[in-house]
Amino acid sequence: MSTLNFNIGVLGHVDSGKTSLSKALSTVASTACFDKNPQSKARGITLDLGFSSFTIQSSESLKQKGYDFIQYTLVDCPGHASLIKTIIGGAQIIDMMILVIDITKGIQTQTAECLIIGEICCDKLLIVLNKLDLVELGKRDSMIEKMSKRLLKTLENTKFANSPIVSVAASLPGENVDPNKSMLNINTLIDTLRHVTFLPNRSEQDGPFLYSVDHCFTIKGQGTVMTGTILNGHVKINDNVEIPILKSKNKVKSIQVFRKPVEKAIQGDRCGICLANFDSKQFERGFVCSPGFVKTAYALIIELTKIKHYKKKIESKSKFHISIGHETVLAKVELFSAPNDFSFEKEFLHVTEIDQDYIDQKGKETKVYALIEFGSESTGDQGVLCVDNSLLIGSKLDTDIHLNQCRIAFYGRVVHSFVSKDYKEKELLALKVYKEKSKEGIVERKHDEFTVIGKSLFKKETNIDLFVGLRVQLSTGDQGIIESGFGQSGKFKVRIANGLSQQFKDCLDKKGNVQQQFGPVKILLSFKRFIYDDKKKMTQ
Repeated sequence: MSTLNFNIGVLGHVDSGKTSLSKALSTVASTACFDKNPQSKARGITLDLGFSSFTIQSSESLKQKGYDFIQYTLVDCPGHASLIKTIIGGAQIIDMMILVIDITKGIQTQTAECLIIGEICCDKLLIVLNKLDLVELGKRDSMIEKMSKRLLKTLENTKFANSPIVSVAASLPGENVDPNKSMLNINTLIDTLRHVTFLPNRSEQDGPFLYSVDHCFTIKGQGTVMTGTILNGHVKINDNVEIPILKSKNKVKSIQVFRKPVEKAIQGDRCGICLANFDSKQFERGFVCSPGFVKTAYALIIELTKIKHYKKKIESKSKFHISIGHETVLAKVELFSAPNDFSFEKEFLHVTEIDQDYIDQKGKETKVYALIEFGSESTGDQGVLCVDNSLLIGSKLDTDIHLNQCRIAFYGRVVHSFVSKDYKEKELLALKVYKEKSKEGIVERKHDEFTVIGKSLFKKETNIDLFVGLRVQLSTGDQGIIESGFGQSGKFKVRIANGLSQQFKDCLDKKGNVQQQFGPVKILLSFKRFIYDDKKKMTQ
């Protein structure tokens, strides 16, 4: 009999009852589950990702695909506003999201942010209206109908339109809890879960091993045990694996999937792995992988998608909290765009800032990219751990948590990582990002039948040699190229290959100077400057 492991992220605003719901659903608790963190007990909220599981019989459709049972792994994510970075750390390992909403309060600030994270990370949503026991019996039906209509209206323009909604009371029987008001509709919720569960796309079971570790501890006489979820590939007993942050390699002694010994675990499995010759004090959370698969990146390029609910502008050179893998660090953002997919062979236009109007106007024909640089106080020169195509989320986590504002600004997938510390002196030079520049000068006088002298285009100290050969347009319609500098004051020669036009000649007096009544003859120069080119060359 085969069992499908299905990972569900349980998200919602603080104190919406996520942990109580997980307790009500679960029969087997994992190591980190149910608010064991001492800080969490003191504050009464989930401070870290908690994991638990329960197993039920599969739906008929999954039985036909060879799975007799479904093991649901519940990832109880914190709802406290300042801990959104932890939610993002868990978001990459979920197949579906349960959004828990306090039926007496409706959608709150972090509820909305959890919806955004859900849209980024998964395609399926189940809404649970919790704390039904706090609503008077005679008012429950009308309250459920009212809240359901409001939620379906909110979701109608998202990928979660028409998501199922189940109302429950997740509180467990016990002290100060009326047994007639506890565990309401939990069986209905389990039946709904069974109905909406699908076979996740786990096509990378034969690829490199990548394991997202959330806890690490020692069992006397056995070794060091890590618990986490396999994001890619598979692992077998006696495999050699790497802990990239420590640059150490260790052998797998044993594997358990919720306390059941197994020989092999695959992509999507929540499992414990026991390693030989390793001290648990060295490592708490992060990646374990096939040797060499996870790399340290000092900068990344992503294809950027702006979150429409983020109302501020995203500006080049600004700093955002970047969440990737298990890390959330401060990094600088530089924006650029092109109508096509990323390649170092292509040219990209530098973008000063984007807002929702920019996306609405150019979104269909333009792709926005961002260079994310980690050389800040939060990373020093250590960089971040990532793999190709990693999900990255940019936020402003220093925004006042009491303001009703979305703090999640953008997300994207990594299209290139810079793995050398000196990438700025080497690899970055090949990135062809340009700024469009324009300058305007005037004609001082005619030099000969094919040449004019211009001024006011350059400063006295400008190296005009950098501009030699660039095309210019005169306001009389004449076209020429900058031939050379002229003197020491910033003046220059413009060569007009076809000779001066009659229109231009009509503007001149007998000495070849532009007559005052015709106004100045303008010289217009437009060019590209590649911002990462160490030679600062201009092209057109």
